[in-house]
Amino acid sequence: MKISLAALAAALLLAISAHAADVHAVLASPRQHVESADYRATGRLVRVDAAGARTSYGITIKARWFSGVLRVLCEVSSPANARVHLLLEMRPNGQNSIRIAHPGDTAPTPLPFDKWGDDLLSSGFSYEDFLEPQYYWQGQAILQRTRFGARDCDVLKSTPGAADHTHYAEVRTWLDHAIGYPVYAEKTQRGTGTVKEFTYIGLRQTGGVWSASQVEVKVRGGAGSTLLIVDRGSAKANLNLRDFSPEQVAHF
Repeated sequence: MKISLAALAAALLLAISAHAADVHAVLASPRQHVESADYRATGRLVRVDAAGARTSYGITIKARWFSGVLRVLCEVSSPANARVHLLLEMRPNGQNSIRIAHPGDTAPTPLPFDKWGDDLLSSGFSYEDFLEPQYYWQGQAILQRTRFGARDCDVLKSTPGAADHTHYAEVRTWLDHAIGYPVYAEKTQRGTGTVKEFTYIGLRQTGGVWSASQVEVKVRGGAGSTLLIVDRGSAKANLNLRDFSPEQVAHF
């Protein structure tokens, strides 16, 4: 049976359209999680070395979406010699920013882009990892439907465009098919090809909002890991712009 070039082209266009629709459907939930953010979480950043020794830092994270920009204030409160505040802003157009303040500063200062990939307090979490902009990057593709543990997941591959400020070449995210929340992610660094693995533990729904009670990050092939542990918080914190003001960021 002969198939005309026109029929092949039409089938290809239908396949592309169906794939685009599938990608749009998969992206809808994680983007909705970002664009409805209004939370406060208090807990610990725990670094575990190769021998199992633990170093713990007190941390509070506040976040809210304001008309096209996600603002995240990350405050490390203990021990005293580790105190630092970060104000991160994520925009869908890729024009993100990070500002940092230490005790004694009168105002936060911009963190140079070449420092965004550095680890916060020598943990596995880089400054950029608190932004999570990959759901808005230019390149999006669904690689497969598979299982991760007991969960059916869509594996989403996100690649940045020229306008996206990032030190990652790609991010692959295993999104729970039913709730659209990540259960696992692999972030590949530009240049080195190093892969960081993020596992989301203890998924829970509070007030209609999904979150994880712990996030573990480790470098593939490396020893040790870091845990971001949430002890308490509010999924609907009613935050406002004053909570993210320069004065608040520099207040210790």
